[in-house]
Amino acid sequence: MLRSRCSSLAKGLGQEPGLWLTTASRAQQAGSASLLAAFSSASTAVQTPAVAFPSWQRAADLLKAYKQLSKAQLSLLVVASAGAGYVAGSPEHLNWSGLGWTLAGTFCAAACANTLNQVYELVPDSLMNRTMRRPLPAGRLPVGHALAFAAVTGGLGVTILATKANSLTASLGAANIGLYAGIYTPLKALTPLNTWVGAVVGAVPPLMGWSAASGGRLDWGALVPAAALYFWQLPHFLAIAWMCRADYARGGFKMLSLVDPLGKRTAAAALRNALYLMPLGALATWVGLTTPAFTVEAAIISGALASTAASFYRSPSNGTARLLFRASLLHLPILLACLLIHRIPNQPQHLQPSSQQMWARIRLSLLPTLLGAPELPSSSSTSCESDIRERPQSAAGKQGACSLPEMQRYPFVTFEHG
Repeated sequence: MLRSRCSSLAKGLGQEPGLWLTTASRAQQAGSASLLAAFSSASTAVQTPAVAFPSWQRAADLLKAYKQLSKAQLSLLVVASAGAGYVAGSPEHLNWSGLGWTLAGTFCAAACANTLNQVYELVPDSLMNRTMRRPLPAGRLPVGHALAFAAVTGGLGVTILATKANSLTASLGAANIGLYAGIYTPLKALTPLNTWVGAVVGAVPPLMGWSAASGGRLDWGALVPAAALYFWQLPHFLAIAWMCRADYARGGFKMLSLVDPLGKRTAAAALRNALYLMPLGALATWVGLTTPAFTVEAAIISGALASTAASFYRSPSNGTARLLFRASLLHLPILLACLLIHRIPNQPQHLQPSSQQMWARIRLSLLPTLLGAPELPSSSSTSCESDIRERPQSAAGKQGACSLPEMQRYPFVTFEHG
């Protein structure tokens, strides 16, 4: 009776009945008191097969690890800045397909650089609270897997930029991977100047976007979004460096906040670079990138950021640093959005204004009242400029094409073609 019940029970559990039967025989000889213990030891002796997680769950865990390796939020910021550069460098009609391919290639390149950064900083990341849960220090992925991911994303990104954009854009992307992973990352353990080198890395994506939109050409207008990204990063990351200075010290990084116990040098650097953002609107107007309205808007928007940096300078603390950090998160998208709203479509190189014409554009557009210049109807400008651009080889500079009063009012328009 006991043998038959053991055999049925073993079959019901999907296990071999032999072990159960042997255990039952021994228990029957030892007495019923040890029967329960014998069956318990038999059940634990049988190796239960491991429960396999569904494949979709393994895929989800892997995607999560890839997201952390690529620092998805930081990579999306890089993509957004490249997109702003692409739109700013585009003619009147935007090439949406080209924009999409440029953003995809830029994201892959950024993911490669961020992964290589984490491979290099595996030991410091394991010591810092804010990074110890990343895939490599947490042991969720081996280093070889991360290097393979970096190779695939980097190769794919540069290939996309080379085939769907142009060689200059691909070269900028490849160079930025090297600059971030090969120069900026090692410098973090050597000198506080790493923050300024990192700002150069952040200024390259707008140049990539501009190059992709303009067919491999970098005009003076490309400097505006690049400079905006460069100067913006310094108050943004200096605020982070102050708030996380204890964590950076545990990781062995050389940050300005670690050699500045009072915080005055850190806050002064943040304030100085926030102030540098204010005249970028005038620069954008000078190079013909935007309408004059952006000059005023950029000064106001960047002035608000500078005010939070001034608060940080007056009283360096985690609270004022956090205020500056949050203000920087609002500042950049608002500034870039205003730039794109007021942008002037990019023109072929032979129609780019000269420096004298660019200065005249600022003088006549920003100070008409002070200079006593008459206010001109927009239709005159439109008709005159369109007449010139539609007939570049005609005698546009001769009398009759545009009248002398119009030429005096619009000295920044090219009236002669040679």
